Amino acid sequence: MRKLIVPAFVTLDGVIQSPGNPDEDTANGFTHGGWFWPYADEATDAMEELFRHPFELLLGRRTYDVFAGFWPNVAPDSPLRGTADLFNRTTKHVATHRPGALDWDHSRNLGTDVVAAVRALKHIDGPDLLTQGSSELVQQLLATDLVDELILIVVPILLGTGKRLFDERAQPTAFRLVSSTTSSKGNVVTRYVRAGEVPNASV
Repeated sequence: MRKLIVPAFVTLDGVIQSPGNPDEDTANGFTHGGWFWPYADEATDAMEELFRHPFELLLGRRTYDVFAGFWPNVAPDSPLRGTADLFNRTTKHVATHRPGALDWDHSRNLGTDVVAAVRALKHIDGPDLLTQGSSELVQQLLATDLVDELILIVVPILLGTGKRLFDERAQPTAFRLVSSTTSSKGNVVTRYVRAGEVPNASV
């Protein structure tokens, strides 16, 4: 069974909205977009390592629309060309209820029952499934106990507002810390894998 991995840039207060660009996601009046880049350093190696292995993407519709407008148009001489080629070639599974076609090559609609569709995907032979952004989808996956691994780049800032990685719907789940490193600009890069149910104890 393939794994479902959630990699994310996240602030100290759990915000994952619009790390890469001021205009990436301004929903709910969010004005702090682009907050990751002042802290960009070797911490991004964790993301690049993920992309060195075969993968398919799980995307919410807002993230899909942003990606579909960006990655197919990356210039041939751009330093992002390698990532663009990977994203353009791989299968994109999209959680959306909007009508109309998904025009980015190799994109598939997960249908009306997203949870059932993702659960079925995990049982089909294939590469691991990676989310990108997609806070609402990620929260739904956490609420239904479908996430196998978290790779978090924790950036040393507080934003106060913005879409969060976790909400109160998250299924109680224990994770085991596999690795943790601190980058030159103070980002903490952690990798967690599922470790079963949350244990209880008494003093």
